[in-house]
Amino acid sequence: MKKITIILFFVLTCISLTAQNKDTKNADKLFGSYEYASAAKEYLSLVEKGSSDSYVYKQLGDCYYNMSNTVEAEKWYSKAIESKQDAETHYNYAQMLKSNGKYVESDDQMKVFVVMSPTDRRAIEFNNNRDYLAKLKNKEKLFDVNKIALNSEKSDFGAALYGNVIYFASARDETNKVYGWNNEPFLDLYESNYNEVDGTYSEPTAISELNTVYHEGPLTMTKDGNTVYFSSESFNEKLFVKDRTKKLKFGQVSLFKAVNDNGKWTSITPLPFNSKNYSTGNPSIDKEGKTLYFASNMPGSIGGTDIWKVAVNVDGSFGTPENLGDKINTVGDENFPFISDEGILYFSSNGLMGFGGLDVFYADLNKNETPTNMGSPVNTEKDDFSFTFNKDKNIGYLSSNRSGTDHIYNSIPVCKSEMSTIVKNSKTGALLANSRVVFLDADKNVLDTKTTNDQGEALYNTSCQNQFSINVYKDGFVTKSFPLAKIEKGKQTMEALIDPIEMIVTETEIILKPIYFDNNKSVITPQGAAELDKLAYAMSQNDKLVIYIKAHTDSRGTDEYNIDLSQRRANSTVQYLISKGITADKLSAKGFGESELKIDCKENCTEEEHALNRRSEFMIVK
Repeated sequence: MKKITIILFFVLTCISLTAQNKDTKNADKLFGSYEYASAAKEYLSLVEKGSSDSYVYKQLGDCYYNMSNTVEAEKWYSKAIESKQDAETHYNYAQMLKSNGKYVESDDQMKVFVVMSPTDRRAIEFNNNRDYLAKLKNKEKLFDVNKIALNSEKSDFGAALYGNVIYFASARDETNKVYGWNNEPFLDLYESNYNEVDGTYSEPTAISELNTVYHEGPLTMTKDGNTVYFSSESFNEKLFVKDRTKKLKFGQVSLFKAVNDNGKWTSITPLPFNSKNYSTGNPSIDKEGKTLYFASNMPGSIGGTDIWKVAVNVDGSFGTPENLGDKINTVGDENFPFISDEGILYFSSNGLMGFGGLDVFYADLNKNETPTNMGSPVNTEKDDFSFTFNKDKNIGYLSSNRSGTDHIYNSIPVCKSEMSTIVKNSKTGALLANSRVVFLDADKNVLDTKTTNDQGEALYNTSCQNQFSINVYKDGFVTKSFPLAKIEKGKQTMEALIDPIEMIVTETEIILKPIYFDNNKSVITPQGAAELDKLAYAMSQNDKLVIYIKAHTDSRGTDEYNIDLSQRRANSTVQYLISKGITADKLSAKGFGESELKIDCKENCTEEEHALNRRSEFMIVK
């Protein structure tokens, strides 16, 4: 349904007349009148009668192409190209294959197109970007996309939120006359109230002042809410061309302006650059209300439809429309412009490299940027178009036929966070460059590894609300873990203070700070782990070092129990060091119970003296 807002009642492809005959007369007449649904039925009846040929197949392909039925279009184009066809047919076939996710087959047809039309910009673009699909799939996700409950069973698209009211175009009114292009009712403009608390929408109502018996929509609104610009058919201003042979009136899409008078849209006037010879539609007004962007195939266009802009003067008059040039526009169709408050232009194109059909692109007009594809899930292999965004509500809208019919989807920006970890010496406060910072998820899987810069900083970008922890490694320092809570939006900074390795090495022993165990337990405590990390580091730096571990208990308990307890503590110490990468052949250990008390305080030991007796010693074997 979006095609009628692209270029209404205007020949989209060249029709080969050479293969027409009396059998195709009725079907060709319907095709020439843009009644593609009825034309397809007539052509299909010829196929069923055995009166078909490559011309009929091509016409069927074109019918379904214009109705956005990519599956049927592919089917009939595949039969048509069994005979010689023009370059544009191969190009259209390639687009339908791509829209059906058949990228290899699509590329094969594009190669044929390149041979037939080597100077076509689309051919040149394809040759220069053979790896386009891999690049698109690797793009960072920008938005979460979900279909909204506002949709009907018919076409709904072109949504834009102003204040708490969403405006869109829809073919849902079954009482409207049916449009022969696709057998859906004519489009009307609708509005619905948006509840940002629970994300719901009120029952849509038609905007009766703007709707006519012809197609309307979409619209754009000025910041003050007093003016709208919208698309409608040129029949409303008596602009059309008569074809006496076909007994048809050919109209265009035109732009109209309306002003708000006590809640009603009044003073509906056509814009002065409308014409019976070309279309102007799908408007977007900037935040100052001084520049109107729109799509048109007016003279000066590079392709089918281009993005244009026109100055809106203080007195309500308009300047001369300006084409945005070949940085934005291609030999294909560019349409559905939306200009953000920051000067970012969003638009759809089938002439730039994309997933298939129409894709949404953006370009910063302040920087004269080339367009960038918005990636998945905004774009799919189907038609994705009419992207708008409300900065105040932090919600956007997208239209797409990914489900088979044009529908509206909300687009919620992916929340991004930046975690800044500053690694410092816990003793001196010195910044520690070249520290290794490992980011782990809740299951201890490594997400990323960063190295701190000269300022001791490591940056990690992630989505909001992700919960992870970090491990910090630095030569000469104790490895340390830091649990982190959920990360909120924006940049957050944390200091990671790590301890320098301090130990005394004699000819016979490595002396650490006392490694104490809790009473009656053999589990390595956090304090004990920090000290053992120092030993692990020392051993990792000297592969000839062999250590004999002596574990002791205090004097409480029986001799037999204390021997067993101390041996368990010795074993725990060995296992911890092995977990840090020390090989078992470099370690041996024995529990001595209370046989070698450090302080022989008999029955009068204090808790501190008992703790001193519960110790480990690390003897250098060699």
